[in-house]
Amino acid sequence: MRTFTDAVVAITGAGSGIGRALAVAASAKGARLALCDLNAEGLAATIDLLPRSSGVTNAVVDVADVNQVRAFAADVRREHGRVNAIINNAGVSYTGPITEVDYADLHWLININFWGVVHGTKEFLPHLIDSGDGHIVNLSSLFGLVAVPGQSGYNAAKFAVRGFTESVRQDLLVAGAPVQVTCVHPGGIKTGIARHGRATAGEDHEANSRLFDDHLARLEPSVAADQILRAMLRNQPRLLIGADARALHRLATVLGPRYQRLFAARAKSMQNRR
Repeated sequence: MRTFTDAVVAITGAGSGIGRALAVAASAKGARLALCDLNAEGLAATIDLLPRSSGVTNAVVDVADVNQVRAFAADVRREHGRVNAIINNAGVSYTGPITEVDYADLHWLININFWGVVHGTKEFLPHLIDSGDGHIVNLSSLFGLVAVPGQSGYNAAKFAVRGFTESVRQDLLVAGAPVQVTCVHPGGIKTGIARHGRATAGEDHEANSRLFDDHLARLEPSVAADQILRAMLRNQPRLLIGADARALHRLATVLGPRYQRLFAARAKSMQNRR
């Protein structure tokens, strides 16, 4: 993609956070949008931020359900005539030590954070190829580069997104398909993912949310959105967003597995301060 003008861009998880910021930024660049989210109210609030002349279409979609994603992709193609990009952004959080993790909650997270990305990639890919100028953007995380205590499920999903996305990119290179692929690793972004996520029974969810909101979430979603759109135009395979993402990735690269003891000690120290 060399321009967003008149490009058809589908975005999952567009009802809040980075997804909403992507919708606003892409619309400002002239893109035609197809938005989805499971939260109908959040989706409506995003649409209210867009120009009425933008021709945006929307749908309430559970990305964990492949049939719903398949129908969404087909509807986008029918309503817009083509699809140039899919941004698989929808995601949730679940915090707690592995000894307390519940299987049902773990499945819930994996089904959205990993399988949602797989569904979006697979179901939109034929339409992207047909466009002759396609792009897949999959949202991993800083936690798809380094692991941290209390995030075993989230880490697993985001590491899986990274591996899946990098393999998909290579498959398309081998095939010579006209589709570029970008894997995005945001650091702390000011979204509601922690506050609206789940936690194990023994966790202080309110304290964890305050920690994320007050100390870890440093960048506005609009900054992340601008960087993602720029990376798409540059056909950038990997994008790290934020100084924290770059610094911790570099630290883990230098230290190797030794970083895990360092992160565990830091987490324990923060727990003792509560």
